[in-house]
Amino acid sequence: MGNVEITYAEAIRDAMSEEMRKDDSVYLMGEDIGVYAGAFGVSRGMLEEFGPERIIDTPISEAAYIGTAVGSAVTGMRPIAELQFSDFVSVCLDQIMNQAAKMHYMFGGKINVPMVIRSASGGGTGAAAQHSQSLENLYAHIPGLKVVMPSTPYDAKGLLKTAIRDNNPVIFLEPKLLYRVKGLVPTEEYLIPFGEADIKRKGEDISIITYGRTVQMSLEVADYFAEIGYEVEVVDIRTLVPLDTDTIIESVKKTHRAVVVHEGVEFGGFGGEIVGLIADKAIMYIDGPIKRVGGMFCPIPFNPYLEAEVLPNVERIKKAVWEALGDLK
Repeated sequence: MGNVEITYAEAIRDAMSEEMRKDDSVYLMGEDIGVYAGAFGVSRGMLEEFGPERIIDTPISEAAYIGTAVGSAVTGMRPIAELQFSDFVSVCLDQIMNQAAKMHYMFGGKINVPMVIRSASGGGTGAAAQHSQSLENLYAHIPGLKVVMPSTPYDAKGLLKTAIRDNNPVIFLEPKLLYRVKGLVPTEEYLIPFGEADIKRKGEDISIITYGRTVQMSLEVADYFAEIGYEVEVVDIRTLVPLDTDTIIESVKKTHRAVVVHEGVEFGGFGGEIVGLIADKAIMYIDGPIKRVGGMFCPIPFNPYLEAEVLPNVERIKKAVWEALGDLK
């Protein structure tokens, strides 16, 4: 019993390895995940432990190996398929949205599709327009998929173990700038249920509803406002689908003000869904404008200075909080 400090990447590796030791039907497949240990080193050491039959280096064809994952899932296996970058979903979307997401429904519940698609998401690494997108809203719009984006090593491990055991296809998005972030993780086994948001910081004056990499930014903003006398509540939704609507609404009813923050493009982004939820369920409690902070509506630039301007940052979140505070200022 106790805790150990590990990185976000190590937490993901530990979750996969523990589940593979328990269940021979679990295996990992993807590009360069074996000897090379993946683009971000997440699967380091797994080939040596589990061998090439369960740590499968695939050809450079996402359409082929995501389709293989779907087929093996419906015939009794529990594949974990790694997309090196979330942008690569564009070449295997049919396998995900028209096969994995719909087969349980179309076969009248007679088959399950227990598979996890892990993928590095988001920008901040100078990887440019085709390797830096946050596309979680695309997945969340497809009925039949569960969508997860953890913000800490603790959440990453607990949610990934839940995802691997789930009988439905789960999209597990990993903000790439979090891979080296450290945090305390229990040494004993634990699971985190889907559909349960986590209040990362309690407050009374305003709610920031967020997920993924922008959780850390929002906590920094909360520290700033605490120094000048405002209590900011930071709600990490953790899973987009299923969404913990109750925690969001209760937080907003308490604080009467809300800012929604995410890295994905603001226009048409998942933040709009949360704003709509608040407007539908708690509008009579709101005492100021509901503000959104997301990525700008343009491709991610390669130039690091331009990239920093396009993505959300602490200063933009601060500005939104000031605007949402309204007459409380």
